Amino acid sequence: MADNSNPDIVYTKVDEAPELASASLLPIIQRFAAAAGVSVGTKDISLAGRILATFPDKLKDDQRVTDDLAELGQLVKTPDANVIKLPNISASVPQLVAAVRELQGQGFDIPDYPDDPQTDEEKEVRARYDSIKGSAVNPVLREGNSDRRAAAPVKKFAQNNPHRMGDWSSDSKTRVAAMSGNDFFSNEKSTTLDKAATAKIVLETAGGETVLKDSVSYPEGTVVDATYMSAKALDAFLAEEIEKTKEEGVLFSIHMKATMMKVSDPIIFGHAVKEWLKPVFEKYGDEMKAAGVDPASGLGDLLERVKDKPEILKAIEEVRDTRPPMYMVDSDRGITNLHVPSDVIIDASMPALIRSGGKGWGPDNKEHDAVCVIPDNSYAPVYDETIKFFKANGKLDPATAGTVQNLGLMAQKAEEYGSHPTTFEIPEDGTVKMVLDDGTVLHEHKVEKGDIWRSASARKAPIEDWVNLAIERQKATGYRAIFWLDENRAHDAELISFVKPILEAKGVADKFEIMAPREATRASLETITKGENTIAITGNVLRDYLTDLFPILELATSAKMLSIVKLMNGGGLFETGAGGSAPKHVQQLQSENHLRWDSLGEFCALGESFKFLGDSKDNARARVLGETVETATQGILDHGRSPSRKVGEPDNRDSHYWFARYWAEALAAQSDDAALAEEFGPIAKALAENEDKITGELAAVQGKPADIGGYYHPDDDKLASVMRPSATLNGIMG
Repeated sequence: MADNSNPDIVYTKVDEAPELASASLLPIIQRFAAAAGVSVGTKDISLAGRILATFPDKLKDDQRVTDDLAELGQLVKTPDANVIKLPNISASVPQLVAAVRELQGQGFDIPDYPDDPQTDEEKEVRARYDSIKGSAVNPVLREGNSDRRAAAPVKKFAQNNPHRMGDWSSDSKTRVAAMSGNDFFSNEKSTTLDKAATAKIVLETAGGETVLKDSVSYPEGTVVDATYMSAKALDAFLAEEIEKTKEEGVLFSIHMKATMMKVSDPIIFGHAVKEWLKPVFEKYGDEMKAAGVDPASGLGDLLERVKDKPEILKAIEEVRDTRPPMYMVDSDRGITNLHVPSDVIIDASMPALIRSGGKGWGPDNKEHDAVCVIPDNSYAPVYDETIKFFKANGKLDPATAGTVQNLGLMAQKAEEYGSHPTTFEIPEDGTVKMVLDDGTVLHEHKVEKGDIWRSASARKAPIEDWVNLAIERQKATGYRAIFWLDENRAHDAELISFVKPILEAKGVADKFEIMAPREATRASLETITKGENTIAITGNVLRDYLTDLFPILELATSAKMLSIVKLMNGGGLFETGAGGSAPKHVQQLQSENHLRWDSLGEFCALGESFKFLGDSKDNARARVLGETVETATQGILDHGRSPSRKVGEPDNRDSHYWFARYWAEALAAQSDDAALAEEFGPIAKALAENEDKITGELAAVQGKPADIGGYYHPDDDKLASVMRPSATLNGIMG
């Protein structure tokens, strides 16, 4: 049974497809772990769980939940932390609103999300909800830097069973479009603090001074950045690209990270919606605003709010006829690239397009070349250079390609992913200043109304830890190692001033290269094309982008990556991969009772978690469990036991049966622990002898709708019934 008070391993409760899979897999894990005296408990970091934990005062006694995210935030700062983190929703506003509505429908008396808060009470409710939006989870849990790579058996399998890649043509019209200036990249200023300081952020205007943020504290050695994106320049750029795309006869698309960059990117996304429908906003803007339209919530929300206004709908249709065709998220359902800000997430959408030979789906349900609009130039060159490389050299061959591992600076809310509390849409023309407590003006920018200003930071201890992790990884592998840092970017120049002295002091400067992201992209693609391997040592955003880009090219998915966060105080956080395709998986389960989610990421993380427990607690049995998990994972790959995409074929639940069987067989066959071998011998035998019965019971439920009691907050009993339909398997597992 799970011990949730102080378990040896914490397995996170999350959302969507990974949480559905947990209902099947977690009981198996707990049964095997118990045999070694290891407790596996759960902590709820799902969007619904976070909402309920945020409003205890609105709930009945029996509805209240503990703030598990806060508890985990404390745990990961201890040496005892051993957390398996599944992908959770980083909520956009539409997702948050949908989750609130579902919870209200289930009898939870939580307040509506205030679109335009006016009263103090509405503003307080909005502030609580805003604390849940976007990347509310990862910065809390990631008290360490990131070590992501393809597990050896996964990479070997991908080379032996190469996935399909779309063909690239040298005359492809697909391209990346980014701003030529006045963006975050070009306006960035950065400095390293020589002593601890507290800053306030103020906006000075003709009417006086407004404090945007007070009491922002930084320890000594923190790299502090400040920058802004010009709203006028953004709008001009978007207007120009819409017209150029139309002339080129290709699809228009915009690629953002409106979940992790939960303040700045939704605003930018809203500018794209507004520019796309500019004549409509010019004529009906006031009426739409009165209807609650917020362009940052996307075209889908806008259309829903004006569905009873035929003159506005007609105007939208007229404008659409003058625009280029749009990249579609779901062409069958008419869901465009601009419908929902969280539907097109750059680190999933761009690799998918690149893997498809630069093609995206259009409104005619056919594939076309596309213009990929990535407004800011900080990381757009990575995708631009990748597209140029494949146009020139043709598609990557997964059968012979080497691998790109990643070491990412992530700890303590490093860089842009920690910038939400210090990001502002400027209310009027003026000058933004960061002023230290001694009166020193650290950074200042002259800004105009509507500009997006933000500050980010990276602390000294995580930076030094990151560089030392890179040294360890390069020594362990001997791979080509590249720091993806641009000496001409303000922030990167500050990081380079940390990196070079550490490498020189350790006598390993000759083992590393430092390149700007564009050059590093080309160098890495050249390296893996030759079948060789490289380590990308990057900041936080590039960590996120690259650990989707290269795995999707190498393995067809990023969900199979080994993702280890080496917590700075000695614990371990083991992540299980990406969740970008999770919504479609849930929809298929609900309609057909088939779950195609692949739990391979969970298997990889589980093995690492057990081995870490074995080493950190001197628990030999836990190490045996970890080693045999690896054997079971190899069995899943070697025998093709991963889920199929089609109803009527083996799905996620079948893969869990095979995982349990291979794990039991590996434990029965090992000689390091006789008691474990004796216990699991009969279980392995029972699982093998009942193969036809178990797989038959799993197959029998497919093809019909499945009721799990909710999308964001499913009913535990209904979910268990759907995800554990084999009485025979359940009986063997006990």
